[in-house]
Amino acid sequence: MAQKPSIPKGTRDFSPMEMMRRNYIFDTIRSVFKLYGYQPIETPAMENLSTLLGKYGEEGDKLLFKIINSGDYLLPSLRELEQEIIAEFNPTIINDEYKFNISNVELKNKIKKHIKDSYLTEKGLRYDLTVPFARYVVQYRNDITFPFKRYQIQPVWRADRPQKGRYREFYQCDVDVIGSDSLLNEVELIQIIDNIFSALRINVKILINNRKILAGIAEVIGEAAKITDITVAIDKLDKIGAENVNTELAEKGIPAEAIEKLQPILNLQGNTAKKLEKLQKLLENSAIGLKGIEEMKTVFGYFSQLNLTAEAELNLTLARGLNYYTGAIIEVKAMDVPMGSICGGGRYDDLTGIFGLPGVSGVGVSFGADRIYDVMKELNLFPPDNKATTQILFANLGMEEEKFCLSLVSQLRNAGINSEIYPDTSKLKKQMAYADGKTIPWVAIVGKDEMDAGIISLKNMNSGFQDKVSINQLIEKMLNY
Repeated sequence: MAQKPSIPKGTRDFSPMEMMRRNYIFDTIRSVFKLYGYQPIETPAMENLSTLLGKYGEEGDKLLFKIINSGDYLLPSLRELEQEIIAEFNPTIINDEYKFNISNVELKNKIKKHIKDSYLTEKGLRYDLTVPFARYVVQYRNDITFPFKRYQIQPVWRADRPQKGRYREFYQCDVDVIGSDSLLNEVELIQIIDNIFSALRINVKILINNRKILAGIAEVIGEAAKITDITVAIDKLDKIGAENVNTELAEKGIPAEAIEKLQPILNLQGNTAKKLEKLQKLLENSAIGLKGIEEMKTVFGYFSQLNLTAEAELNLTLARGLNYYTGAIIEVKAMDVPMGSICGGGRYDDLTGIFGLPGVSGVGVSFGADRIYDVMKELNLFPPDNKATTQILFANLGMEEEKFCLSLVSQLRNAGINSEIYPDTSKLKKQMAYADGKTIPWVAIVGKDEMDAGIISLKNMNSGFQDKVSINQLIEKMLNY
């Protein structure tokens, strides 16, 4: 019985049309990154686990795809395990099978310990592009000009439960600047976000917070040591609601009195200026909290000069649970489609320190290309004519016509016009169906009469309109289409 073809859950194949649309997103994002002076890099799909573990918090570590060492490494390790078990538990042999006088639990614990000690998993698929970027910066610090402005468009992997808008393999489009603690970098990233989503015609809201403000909140409610538990919980507020967040905080050991103090802070009303004004009083005894407020005042102060298309606001429930953020945190939501974050990031002051280069501050954001695609598809925002596909097909009417058309196709291609010639002398109806199937807008027909007259019969596949043109007229028409 033939095997049914399938792919792992949470991954996808992409058709030519889907790829053209995805490339439209990537090209738009890349063009804006380049506009602001960012340079491209790439890093490997897999990293050493020591690079990845401990950088994303306990929940993030659970979602890492670990790679089992393969090839000749695994078999000797299993043979070694077999010999260890025989030596330690001294089984009897009955009918060429080992019989152990121990419980399955003891045997399982032995196997688990061996696997752990043998380092059968030393590598993992990258969870994001930021940690590998920090590793890259430290590894190549002597070759980099700081501040280093880089962009990176590559896939990442997370062992998450697949659902709408959430995949196990997906692309991120990251843009970061490292080696500068200027808040102008945060402002520039907001401009990049605004430019990209304006170009893609997606109506978004930009939510901004600051980890220093969150640290100040934890401090004034008397739970500074629990900052990670507090941020992980409140980051889920939109998803699970206030009651469930409070339950999670209690389960993490946050006292009821502290949870009670937290509520009015998280529910502050008013515009950004009003919230910052109220926070100034609430956090007056927290130096780190006041520092975060000052940073937010500076960032939002620039926005009045920028004429941003998107609305940007302070959102105190935004926490982004990743441990490495230390300052501004940013998240972008589509306004017209129910979808999770389609872009997010923030400031990290010492991510490179864990790789031996302390005190290098950076800030960046990541665009979720797959969620952006889903939003654009649902709202029908992709341009109707995508010049990544063939613009014109030359029908094949026979050997002599084929030779004649090859020269014409070459001239079109030299002019930068995507062109092809049908490879077989099939019935014209079949060739037209091919053009329809690939949504090719124009078909050129060149028979003996056209060859003698030096003209091309041209048909518009959308309107049915037909015309006769010279090769120069055809080139001009295709360039202006």
